[in-house]
Amino acid sequence: MHFLKRVHYSFAMLRHYRHALAHINTPQHSIKRVTDISPVGLRESGITVLVLDFDGVLASHGEKHPLRELTHWLDECVTVFGAERVFILSNKPLPSRIAYFQQHHVGVRCIKEVRKKPYPDGLETIIKLTGEPATQIMLVDDRLLTGALAGCIAQVQVTYISKPYINLSKRPVQELFFLSLRVAERRLIKWFSQF
Repeated sequence: MHFLKRVHYSFAMLRHYRHALAHINTPQHSIKRVTDISPVGLRESGITVLVLDFDGVLASHGEKHPLRELTHWLDECVTVFGAERVFILSNKPLPSRIAYFQQHHVGVRCIKEVRKKPYPDGLETIIKLTGEPATQIMLVDDRLLTGALAGCIAQVQVTYISKPYINLSKRPVQELFFLSLRVAERRLIKWFSQF
């Protein structure tokens, strides 16, 4: 039942934010990998809070920890923004993921016990926790109709990951499902934005 409500909500919000989502899905607002983001560059552009999705952004789907190659980049984010201004907002806030950040990136908070994206609850929680204006918060996500849509609703800035991390050999069914969803999202948004 919750899933169907979330799908209905997504389509209702898609109609309202279709042009904003089409704009996010452009080369100026999308990047291939999270490591293409310069934390210093973001800070210099006025971003004070960084919010990261997990699946596809920090690791392939279902992984317990971010990829090892991202350790230095995450450390740089903590140095530039301060750990209390870096958040993980995943629709799967697994205990193993929370424990990883508590151990390796102390102070980075994983938002949990909120409705899943595209509901803006997680982002609204972050806005309240930090006291920062929405316009100074950057969400990095690999899904248009969940994370990016939540970002539009909450009026935060969004960077879309166009080439998310995947591991077809480990989880072929799950990864192919999400690859198909991403393709469908892009086509749907392109179609909706014509009206």
